[in-house]
Amino acid sequence: MNRPPSIPPTLEVRDLRTVFLTDAGPVRAVDGVSFSVGAGETLGIVGESGSGKSVTALSLMRLLEEPARIVGGSMTFQGRDLLAMRPEELRALRGDRMAMVFQDPMTGLNPVIRILRQLTEPMVAHGRFTPPEAKQRAVGLLGRMGITAPEKTVSRFPHEFSGGMRQRVMLAMGFANDPALLIADEPTTALDVTIQAQILDLLRQLNAEFGTAIVLISHDLGVIGAVCRRVAVMYAGEVVEEAATAEVLADPRHPYAWALVNAVPRIDQPLGEDRRLVSIEGAPPDALALPAGCRFAPRCPFKIARCETEHPPLAEVAPGRLARCWVTQAGQVLPRAGGAGFGGTRAASTATEPLLAVRGLVKHFPLPRESLFGARRVVHAVNGIDLDVARGETLGIVGESGCGKSTLARLITRIHAPTAGSITFAGQEIATASPAAIRPLRRRMQMVFQDPYASLNPRMTIGDILAEPLVAHGVVGRGAAARERVRDLLSTVGLNPAWEARYPHEFSGGQRQRISIARALALEPEFIVADEPISALDVNIQAQILNLMLDLQQRMGLTYLFIAHDLAVVRHLCDRVAVLYLGQVMESAPAGALFARPLHPYTGVLISAVPVPGRTRVVLQGEPPSTLVLPTGCVFRARCPIARPVCATAPPLAEHAPGRWAACHFPGEFAHGEMGA
Repeated sequence: MNRPPSIPPTLEVRDLRTVFLTDAGPVRAVDGVSFSVGAGETLGIVGESGSGKSVTALSLMRLLEEPARIVGGSMTFQGRDLLAMRPEELRALRGDRMAMVFQDPMTGLNPVIRILRQLTEPMVAHGRFTPPEAKQRAVGLLGRMGITAPEKTVSRFPHEFSGGMRQRVMLAMGFANDPALLIADEPTTALDVTIQAQILDLLRQLNAEFGTAIVLISHDLGVIGAVCRRVAVMYAGEVVEEAATAEVLADPRHPYAWALVNAVPRIDQPLGEDRRLVSIEGAPPDALALPAGCRFAPRCPFKIARCETEHPPLAEVAPGRLARCWVTQAGQVLPRAGGAGFGGTRAASTATEPLLAVRGLVKHFPLPRESLFGARRVVHAVNGIDLDVARGETLGIVGESGCGKSTLARLITRIHAPTAGSITFAGQEIATASPAAIRPLRRRMQMVFQDPYASLNPRMTIGDILAEPLVAHGVVGRGAAARERVRDLLSTVGLNPAWEARYPHEFSGGQRQRISIARALALEPEFIVADEPISALDVNIQAQILNLMLDLQQRMGLTYLFIAHDLAVVRHLCDRVAVLYLGQVMESAPAGALFARPLHPYTGVLISAVPVPGRTRVVLQGEPPSTLVLPTGCVFRARCPIARPVCATAPPLAEHAPGRWAACHFPGEFAHGEMGA
């Protein structure tokens, strides 16, 4: 950790072992983990689901309950033995000198208690502040977290805050008593790129200002690289690599870390020749029966005979670098993945008639009246969108939460009926079509939803779920023909056909998303709308799903509308990109050109917000305006870094170069002046 030997670490963990005692035997969730972190230092812990990251964090806070049990090792915090502390000592420590920020702020915040009380309770309970002082500090903390008008917002309930604001409240609670150690467990998962960047900025600022030791847990190496100086990579309950974050990102020394680094699309790297990402096939080992050799060996492309029989120690492979790998300990260097020199654009579609054409699309949602004589309020979700999607191409839709992405997807697939505008699919106007007229088109356009578990009936087997649309549309009859088609679909998306009798809860998140894709493919559609299909998946599972979508597009000639908040993924997968803000298109362009030199300031800010180690970013202040009352003029001007008086007049969406459209009075000025061409 490069700490002077005279200064003891804030937290020191040695050979930590945590098991879950089950009827089948002990599950070794954390198996011999060691690390330390000092005052003002930042340590990242990264790994896929099931690697033991969150159990490690809960072990540190002593928040585990039966059947979980810490069975070995030591944890020392500021010289005090955490394992020897009595319950009352732990209560005095938690929320005071040690604090934790959980992944889901809605489960970490009490929904029936106002924000002010939730913030002040730990300050008063630990005797740090009197109630009036605690209230003043709570307001000040919220202001420093970037929440506007904190004097008013402290009186609100959690459900009245956006996801990013709730996460800021959780951070304010974590820093309420100036802790010596903060543990942040996936604090930015599923947040917009701009909100994620603001949260990461806050962590860096608070780390520098308070000298707080931070342990940041994530499955996203980009997030770790933006905050942490050192990283510990976990797999199957143990640390397999530990080193400076920059060194791991540039030259990983364990095959698992190598796969994680190369499974993530990088916005600052050239795309590979076929756009395929490195993915790790198979699954982590069963924690009830761990292999005798290297735990990653069954999935490792670089394994040697020794890996199958001998368990490697965590040993130094270079100064300050530890790796648990026989191959790199012998001096072998892992190869670089991906190709270079590919410009990031594929051949444009030669189709003259777009498969989908949207013109002037509007969707308003009226809200119930607050009183008998009160005015009816309206949510302006989509406000005049124009876009085309050519056959065989992938159009990416990006923007912050609330910009209208998901509403647009539901309008295009006619789950919602538009308030105004035109939707033409394969030459047929469907905006005002009746349900009977829409029904035949369901075979030609399908949708993959963000949460596969919520979109799969938990009481139906996978076979029945996949057979249902086939039977309903008369493609096949019930019985043997349907079962054969179901097995073909499962095989197409890389799942075992024998699993047709299983239920959704018996599958992992990535497997359930494959099932959702299989259901979308069941009727052999031409067009698939994918709404955030990988937002909450581990990077390895993300890579598998992206590779699958690319393969299916090449084999079946599919056309995609791909919605995501991860711009690196959009750049990797999409031919063209449309950027939405407050229900309007701000910019539309080929993906390569848009990411090389954005024309609209909002696009430039979004790209700047993507975490790239060593790169400064442009801070986007505030939150999007309310959709209840649309601003006049340019809808982005209140947050725009180059706004001028002329922006009080709304700019049209105009073509500034072939295929490049932007709604800005000063196209390209911000991107060129602030970010570089």
